[in-house]
Amino acid sequence: MWPFGHNPVVPQWVTRPCRRGKTRLANGRSLGWAEWGDERGRPVLLFPGAGTSASLGFGVEILDRLEVRLIGVDRPGLGLSDPAPGRTLLDWAEDIAELIEARKLGPTPAIGFSQGGPFALACAAAGVVRAVAIVSGSDELAAPELRERLPAELRALIDQVAAEPEAAEQFFRELNASRLLQMILDGSAPEDRGVYQQPAFAAALRRALDEGFCRGAEGYARDTVLAMSRWPFDLGSITIPVDLWYGGRDESPVHSPDFGESLARRIPHARRTLIAEAGGSLLWTHAAPILMRLLI
Repeated sequence: MWPFGHNPVVPQWVTRPCRRGKTRLANGRSLGWAEWGDERGRPVLLFPGAGTSASLGFGVEILDRLEVRLIGVDRPGLGLSDPAPGRTLLDWAEDIAELIEARKLGPTPAIGFSQGGPFALACAAAGVVRAVAIVSGSDELAAPELRERLPAELRALIDQVAAEPEAAEQFFRELNASRLLQMILDGSAPEDRGVYQQPAFAAALRRALDEGFCRGAEGYARDTVLAMSRWPFDLGSITIPVDLWYGGRDESPVHSPDFGESLARRIPHARRTLIAEAGGSLLWTHAAPILMRLLI
């Protein structure tokens, strides 16, 4: 059993951001962001899950104690961030490097939750962040070594993305905030639904999804195609610290079929923690150990 234990669900996990804003990039696009904690605290970037804006934070009840300034970032086409048609995972790393410089954040660690995982790893491979925590992260589902471990329906979807990425992206554009929310709940373990359906959390999650889809589904669709395709960087080239966090009761089919085992083998010196009693929502149920290890 993880020594920090399993924290009770409390509304403080999902307070609204203290600050919300945009940073203009050199190409004229803007990246939206949301912040919690003291502006003088140590910055930690958060790349949120599928379809959600940066306004869904975590661990806000411990940020002051840890002297952390949590900064969620909207991916292009979601929330306050301008669209970037045809973007890649490597483009995201360039955006984040520019954001860090523009906001004078200095050496900054990043957390990628769920579909935010590949985006955090792209930044790790590019060397634009100093450490990364992947929490319930999407594995490289298109990697050949994972193919036989995927459920048949997901395997067929991965094949479709590989064969016809434009058609697949159009398919994902048919989703909206309500349908994605239902997919999240349907694919969650009872432990996770207990978190996601807690009234304060449910309201914050729905708000973040509505913000994520405020410009339509194009941003979510592009993210999903990128996450489900082969990743355009070498995991073996990553030299910064990488922590992989998974919950043993996570039932999401799009996180990792082996709870990050193969991902850990492909990243030099990666540390993988499997918390047996946790589900996919461990970003909120185990915020303290995730942040404390990232800050070491």
